[in-house]
Amino acid sequence: MQSTTIKRAVAQDADRPTGLVQDSGAYRGPYASIIPGYRVTADYIARHQVFVAIDEVGRLQGFYALVLESPELDLAFVADDVQGRGVGRLLIEHMLGQARAAGLRGVGVVSHPPAVAFYRRLGAVRVGTVAPAPPKVDWERPDLRFTPA
Repeated sequence: MQSTTIKRAVAQDADRPTGLVQDSGAYRGPYASIIPGYRVTADYIARHQVFVAIDEVGRLQGFYALVLESPELDLAFVADDVQGRGVGRLLIEHMLGQARAAGLRGVGVVSHPPAVAFYRRLGAVRVGTVAPAPPKVDWERPDLRFTPA
């Protein structure tokens, strides 16, 4: 794996995570309805703990957003071309470190169904299911929980 640095996102970074979400192969086909119009805004970055994974030439490899109030991993994306290379694991391990530092006892994840196995490999436990929320989300979503150690 190439060198990866994780850093706190700033307002000027907003377009980069938005582009990653818009280009994500994970949300094509039956899951595509959630993406049109989706934006990671400067305000969102200011209100939440958003961290980006950058390679040695400054290319965005992935990002996550940790919401501290009602603790939740709200967003986690890895660029399609670096999936399977450990970037997602680095991001989740970093998120768990941030959660521990904030004194959180648990972090919820309402997961994209294809991502459940990934989260479970990293220690998340399924705690339920979230019902569809039409018109954007027409499918049930697994509800998971990480317990930062």
